[in-house]
Amino acid sequence: MATYEKQFCWSLLLRIYHWMFALSIVMLCVTGFYIAGPWTNTMIEGSPGWPMAWMRFIHFVAGYVFSGAVVIRLFLFIFGNAQERIWDVLPITPRNINNAFRTVLLYGYISDEHDPRLGHNVIAGTSYIFTLFVAVFMIISGFYMLFPEVAIWEKIGVTIFTSQQWARFIHHFAMWWFMTFAIIHIYLCMWNDIKEPEGLISSIFTGDKFVHK
Repeated sequence: MATYEKQFCWSLLLRIYHWMFALSIVMLCVTGFYIAGPWTNTMIEGSPGWPMAWMRFIHFVAGYVFSGAVVIRLFLFIFGNAQERIWDVLPITPRNINNAFRTVLLYGYISDEHDPRLGHNVIAGTSYIFTLFVAVFMIISGFYMLFPEVAIWEKIGVTIFTSQQWARFIHHFAMWWFMTFAIIHIYLCMWNDIKEPEGLISSIFTGDKFVHK
């Protein structure tokens, strides 16, 4: 019978980032759908107390929380502990390339061989890096639409998106990535907890995981 020992994995700052990121995404998607297609279309919709005003306010607040979470994660990519740094998951070393290959076989039910590691596997870690990359574009496009008259945002927005219309389209299109990512992320976390008793889900609350002795 396999025995496990508890080891510290995720710092408090990473756990704060995770829940800031997750909860802000939920609020941004819900309010974003309403802003894109409100269920009422009167001339007074944008007035204080009407749904659009509240939806926009919640969207903006959630956007700032989302932006703060991204800054925290980028900081941890460089200054976090060994499991939180970007080098631990980039497929640029023989160890990480091997982990990515074996994880694909495991996820595809081609092999039952598990390559345990304290932090993220390389497939998960790479998907998080890509998600943070998309998040940066969401932040830039969001602030460009919110502050089009501010010189710095106008310059950055026009350089990247060329117009407000393109920024809005990319902003809305990228939202679907976050919803898709969230569904896959939750599924794989549950799948991992069933396949391997490492305490993956509980670790984002406690910071601790369980590894084979």
